[in-house]
Amino acid sequence: MSVAAALPPLTAARMVTSWRADPGTLVAAVALLGGYLLALARRRGPAWPRARTGCVAAAAATVALVGCSFLGVYDTTLFWTRAAQNVVLLMLTPLLLALGSPVRLVADLLPATRRARWSRLLHSGAARALTFPIVVTVVLVVPMLVLYLSPLYPLTLRSPVASGLAGTVLVAAGWLYFWTRLRIDPTPRTDPYLVTLWITIIEVIGDAVLGVVLWLGPLVAGGHYAALHRDWGPDLRTDQVVGAGVLWVGGDVIGLPFIGVVIARMAREDEQRAVKIDAELDALEDVADDGPEPDPAAPARLWWEDDPQLAERFRRR
Repeated sequence: MSVAAALPPLTAARMVTSWRADPGTLVAAVALLGGYLLALARRRGPAWPRARTGCVAAAAATVALVGCSFLGVYDTTLFWTRAAQNVVLLMLTPLLLALGSPVRLVADLLPATRRARWSRLLHSGAARALTFPIVVTVVLVVPMLVLYLSPLYPLTLRSPVASGLAGTVLVAAGWLYFWTRLRIDPTPRTDPYLVTLWITIIEVIGDAVLGVVLWLGPLVAGGHYAALHRDWGPDLRTDQVVGAGVLWVGGDVIGLPFIGVVIARMAREDEQRAVKIDAELDALEDVADDGPEPDPAAPARLWWEDDPQLAERFRRR
């Protein structure tokens, strides 16, 4: 009898008390947080915000949680626990990591000469193309579709190495999305935050497509789960339906804080732009007050002709 088949029924109490010390998970969590803290210790300059460090610590905690809690203990026994793992690794862990601003931290450790080279590489045409909104959307949505709609998923249930690699790919794909969309770190592109909201809608649609396919489609890795001869918990179809709901709704729920951060940063950016425009208009008024008297015969100027952003677009021809 396999270890998975010998597991006791998953109850509410066991969701709290079931833990394991998975070496690969612990190494990944310690490497993530330890590498960040080591870089922070070597950094020189203004004080680093504690909130960023806290976000990376929380990201490392989510890695440990999905691998060592009941989600890890039952991840090859129940479909829905593996689904919860993958949602966290794709959406929550990368979001917290992006909020920790690791790119800026690494850049602060570089010498001035290498930092200039790194900046040119970051803003190169290739980097801008690879982080184009459509590309980032595909990178976010496709990994889950490939994982569940190909032979890769049964392989991750049999091989810890394949499972670890799949989890790493999910974290990397999610981080690329949140890094380029939040723009807390330096990024190759500065697309409007409104584009991010549209990408989020596409990601929601992708979650819905995968959820419906798993809900109504054939069993995924049915042979693996049937071979466990599990005589407790939901049947195979119900288990997959619950997992489909976790994939469908879980990603959207986790995405709500992200949308809140995006809207807050968009509002802050608008405020900063308004302050800059007001300062430029005030400077123009000061110049006008110190200059010669206006010609009464000259045509009257409209208000937008003195707006730095609108004058070029709507200037008289």
